[in-house]
Amino acid sequence: PDQRAAIEEAIVSVEELGAGEGAPLDLAALDGTWRLCYTSASDVLMLFEAAERLPLLQVGQIYQKFECKGRSDGGIVRNVVRWSIENLLEEQEGATLMVSAKFDVLSKRNIFLQFEEVAVENIKISEQLQALIAPAILPRSFLSLQILQFLKTFRAQVPISSPERTITWRTILSFLP
Repeated sequence: PDQRAAIEEAIVSVEELGAGEGAPLDLAALDGTWRLCYTSASDVLMLFEAAERLPLLQVGQIYQKFECKGRSDGGIVRNVVRWSIENLLEEQEGATLMVSAKFDVLSKRNIFLQFEEVAVENIKISEQLQALIAPAILPRSFLSLQILQFLKTFRAQVPISSPERTITWRTILSFLP
């Protein structure tokens, strides 16, 4: 909590220097993939808290991918979380959790998010699990090869927005020069 407060104070201090003051949000500059270095978003912090409580869960890098080139009003943002389960998936990069949302620009520091989908993909199983499914000393069966192929191409997606139910969020963007 003390560290978080200190970081938020530092962000406010830098932004008070007026970097980009008066200028609209530059979506062309925002477009691309950004590594998340700090957040106060409870939904992201929850992942790290789960990793602390569940010793086999590993949370790796988190990225935000903005797709808004050529737009002035918004675009799509995807939160990309690399994660793993010890001994089942490759370390730190064993799978990807992706949360997709449309966003609209409200001001130079505020965007409005409308969440659309959550997906799990890019499963990379560990060598231990691969050896269990298809041992190297035995001939690989059709079934074991099918299981390995299924895991490599697996993608589960769940829409989290529908005409009857929409999940929205207003967030503040903070950029350090």
